[in-house]
Amino acid sequence: MVAAPSTLVRCAARLPPARLVTVATTQQAGPAGPTATTERALGPDLARGFMLLFIALANSHYFLRGDTVRGGYPMDGSWLDSAVTWLIATFVDGRAFPMFGLLFGYGVAHIARRNEALGPRGVRRLLWRRALVLIVVGFLHAMLLFVGDILAAYGVLLLLGAWTVRWRGRWLLVLAAAFFALTVLPSADSLSISADPPDASMLPPDLVTMVTERIQVHPWVALGGPIGFAAPFLVGLVAGRARVLERPERYRRLLTVTAAGGIAIAVLGAQPVALMLAGVTDVPSAATLELIGPLHDGSGVLGGFGYAALITLVATRFAARPGPVVEAIRATGQRSMTCYLMQSVVWAAAFTPFLLDLSGILSVAATALLATATWLATVVAADRMRRAGRRGPFEVLVRRVAYGRRR
Repeated sequence: MVAAPSTLVRCAARLPPARLVTVATTQQAGPAGPTATTERALGPDLARGFMLLFIALANSHYFLRGDTVRGGYPMDGSWLDSAVTWLIATFVDGRAFPMFGLLFGYGVAHIARRNEALGPRGVRRLLWRRALVLIVVGFLHAMLLFVGDILAAYGVLLLLGAWTVRWRGRWLLVLAAAFFALTVLPSADSLSISADPPDASMLPPDLVTMVTERIQVHPWVALGGPIGFAAPFLVGLVAGRARVLERPERYRRLLTVTAAGGIAIAVLGAQPVALMLAGVTDVPSAATLELIGPLHDGSGVLGGFGYAALITLVATRFAARPGPVVEAIRATGQRSMTCYLMQSVVWAAAFTPFLLDLSGILSVAATALLATATWLATVVAADRMRRAGRRGPFEVLVRRVAYGRRR
């Protein structure tokens, strides 16, 4: 992981191409199918489940309106709103999505390893089918619920990333470093500090405007998103080959350094933007904004790696005897796509002008409370599905298209 580059490069350099990383398997006529929930490692699922809280916090504040809005935060709130703004800008914004990008690449490496008997073309076709499902569902999600959809972006990334699953680890890390460099280049268009209020694609006044505006914005999100997700995805492929998150006892030092270093860098790198958004410091010059925005985003990528490492280390304490809370959050991570879409139903109902229209009423603090309550509701729903022995409906959809109805 990037927080400990020399260690990871040495690990990656020892990894042979994916075609040589073999697992004892018998010849099979079709794909191996999804991993049974009882066989899944706790760390990655727990990370996905918990970080969906951060996804909710990150997405919901961008709906808010106010006299002055900067970075998705109204500037005319109370001291409590300022404190919540600082917390979210420091620990959440630009930190949760890189972690999901890492876990996405990690999962792709797991699928490629599990279905190695299909051969290179068979694995690519399997991944492409998954990608097409993400693109289609993401398009519908963006049109009907939330224009900031990331599923289609992940689908586009997988369409291209399917070609990289057999690359040597060293080349994957080199390419990841190149994409990371794009993240930290000075830019006047950093999303972290955008002063634009929610537009008609986020808060459409009617159904016709909703469709006409979102159909124009969605392609930019779906095609531009993979650029930002590419570095975490590629690092996730390398980590997935080594099974870093599934073997924390073997990679404890790497995980510890990544957790401590990545989160520390993310917190420090967020401060120029976080303090400005909280109203503690004045808005700097345009030249300074072009530097602190990418600093916030770039440090957030390392923070995402740090979060994944930290949660994996925490998971080792519960792996033998997970309690009901851990099992519920794990179930949420196993149904992350369904739970992510459930969040968007709440945002659409709460903020759409022709529905509840709360975007000009709720404060930053109240919206954070709504986001937390929404996440808790998805945790309860996911745990009930677990107890009933049911997968999430959208996880079932992806598996049926990728593996066939018999799966």
